[in-house]
Amino acid sequence: MRTVTAMGETIMDILFRQGQPVAAVPGGSSFNSIISIGRSGLPCRFIGYTGHDRVGLDTQAFLSKNGVSIDSFEVREGERSAISLAYLDENGDATYQFYKDTPKAHKEWLMPEFHRDDVLLFGSYYAVCEGMRPQVAPTLRAAREAGAILYYDLNFRRSHAHELEALLPAIHQNFRESTLVRGSADDFEVMYQLRDARRIYEEHISKYCPLFICTAGGGTITICTPTSAFDFEAPRLPNVVSTVGAGDNFNAGFIYGLVRLGITRQQLPTLDRDQWQRLVHYATAFASEACQSTDNFVSKTFALNLLDQNT
Repeated sequence: MRTVTAMGETIMDILFRQGQPVAAVPGGSSFNSIISIGRSGLPCRFIGYTGHDRVGLDTQAFLSKNGVSIDSFEVREGERSAISLAYLDENGDATYQFYKDTPKAHKEWLMPEFHRDDVLLFGSYYAVCEGMRPQVAPTLRAAREAGAILYYDLNFRRSHAHELEALLPAIHQNFRESTLVRGSADDFEVMYQLRDARRIYEEHISKYCPLFICTAGGGTITICTPTSAFDFEAPRLPNVVSTVGAGDNFNAGFIYGLVRLGITRQQLPTLDRDQWQRLVHYATAFASEACQSTDNFVSKTFALNLLDQNT
């Protein structure tokens, strides 16, 4: 079985509705994805770190409990675990306030072994900040050289807009290393003042990476390749509890589909509309499920149903 690896930050999300805390769940973009992937039964692991405190130890235990290997996960003495406050509006959309130190790589960390058609998911500020490049860059290189699929979720927040010029070299290098780049229309509005997926691909992505997915919340999902562009409509959700983790679970579902459907790195550029549609179906199913609760991941019931369908 192919292995899925996620690399990124961990953070404790405290969710507020109408000014009152309603839930506290471990999170982080790639972290949310790998928990859903672990629950769905795929072999997986997480590269990252947290502080040696109550939040950090609970986060480490949560990874293991959900089937995620922690061989490359650090609990660091002297580090503070990160916290975010997520304020939900009436539509379940969140605005954030973060309390965290700038991520930085440790001199000693365990590089996992990658194999052909494994999947490496990475993204967010963690993947471009100067402090993490000594770990991120060699990991991307090792995965690419092994023939793995590198899935880059840009996830560029407005809070980092003032750093864009300084971060662009790392972003472009991540594009070059990637098999597939995903971003939201919101990401690209901040970065390029554009929301049109085809223009974004033609002007900013295609010269670095041939495959691109652009999402727009509950709107159109566009997939661009060197020869085609496909539009798919996201399903309408009548009862959204929280959109925290929706994009992360889109990633999880897409990657789950890659593995379950046996799609290899070599096959990806040649997929037809029906094959992309099947991948989008998995992606939106995971994202929709995550929106039905204050958790950042798919439910265990949802994951068990997936396992039943594949036995």
